[in-house]
Amino acid sequence: MSNHVPTADLAGRRVTVMGLGRHGGGVGVTKYLADRDARVTVTDTAGEEALLAATEQLKNVPIGAMHLAGHREIDFRSAEIVVANPAVREDDWFLRLARQAGATITSEIELFISACPAPIIGVTGTNGKSTTAAMIDQILRADGRRTWLGGNIGGSLLGDLPRMTADDWVVLELSSFQLARLSESVRGVDVAVVTNFTPNHLDWHGDLRHYERSKRRILSLQSPQGVAVLNGDDRRVASWSETAQGRVVVASPSSELPELQLAGEHNRCNAQCAAAAVRAVGCHETSIREALSTFGGLPHRMELVRETAGRRFINDSMATTPESTIAALHAAKRPTWLLAGGHSKGADFSSLGEAVSQYARGAAFFGAARDELQASLESASHNTPHIVVETLDEAVTWCYANSRTGDDLLLSPACASYDQFTDYEHRAATFVELVELLETGESTQ
Repeated sequence: MSNHVPTADLAGRRVTVMGLGRHGGGVGVTKYLADRDARVTVTDTAGEEALLAATEQLKNVPIGAMHLAGHREIDFRSAEIVVANPAVREDDWFLRLARQAGATITSEIELFISACPAPIIGVTGTNGKSTTAAMIDQILRADGRRTWLGGNIGGSLLGDLPRMTADDWVVLELSSFQLARLSESVRGVDVAVVTNFTPNHLDWHGDLRHYERSKRRILSLQSPQGVAVLNGDDRRVASWSETAQGRVVVASPSSELPELQLAGEHNRCNAQCAAAAVRAVGCHETSIREALSTFGGLPHRMELVRETAGRRFINDSMATTPESTIAALHAAKRPTWLLAGGHSKGADFSSLGEAVSQYARGAAFFGAARDELQASLESASHNTPHIVVETLDEAVTWCYANSRTGDDLLLSPACASYDQFTDYEHRAATFVELVELLETGESTQ
């Protein structure tokens, strides 16, 4: 966990930004620190080529030093403050060096929360948190509120702070990594939403207890004036009411929701959590119905890419857990060929194997977890056609060749992307390129 860093105390302080990253958080916090006259050092294990887009954005920012392609001990031994990327484990050797030297360890999201003038609705959960956060944002806008959507769902909001007021609303998607690093003294979110809980990221957390404890922090850090919205359809999450510091609202799918554009019971759960959150802050029912009925979903989440040769190609690359992929299969309306694989994150695929045997016409497993995925399916069924291949390219080719008019080809990996791709967006872009090659009649091999 971190120590709280008052934002007024940054001028002249030696700050090391650990992990520039590719999604905007590192760039945002580096600019924020430099604007406040901190003496900033940026360090990352990735090389210059991989971080080119990020470093281009920092060309005119007054940075003391930038060290890429590996960390240096001196950058941590001499730092007063280290702003660690969420993906860096708490037991990282360089963080231990910094602690031994007396440095404060903090994060981009804690700096933002500490300085934010607006009320905050925080959303976490193993699955559905991005969709739920986006739904909340859309409802608030429909209700005439000015909103800022950020956190794990996008880039840093630190650069937007000068334009925020106490009358605005901030919606933050919060990952277990981000929650784990928040200090005990940080301001709690005003409304905390928990969508669900299943095992995930056990390779990072070490065990399920640490993962659950990290998720529960969104509740334990709240003040007694806060509101906790818990998904009542998830028995484990519903039991977390004992952790909540303020008022508890239990949400579950009901007839109060309008008809949604998004298929699947999991999206009704997301919508019900979103509706409960905005009711807690006084949004009108007409705004809730209008926004939810027109919400079209997020990119890379059950997104129709193409329809060609009578087949639909669906991009669900954001599905990085078995539960997300199971939900996608449950929501399918047509015969479906599943493309799944990547880095497992220590997940249990047994339930996914059952779902594939029940709901998929066939499956192609690729990437590092391909053998685990095949084993889960073969434990459940010996009749479901499937193949184990190395690449997404091969998986698309096989599914296309074996499918027929009226079928769907669904990329819903159930795994992280970083065995073969930069991130889930890179994986999705590759899928789109492969589909385009099929459409033009070119081979993907």
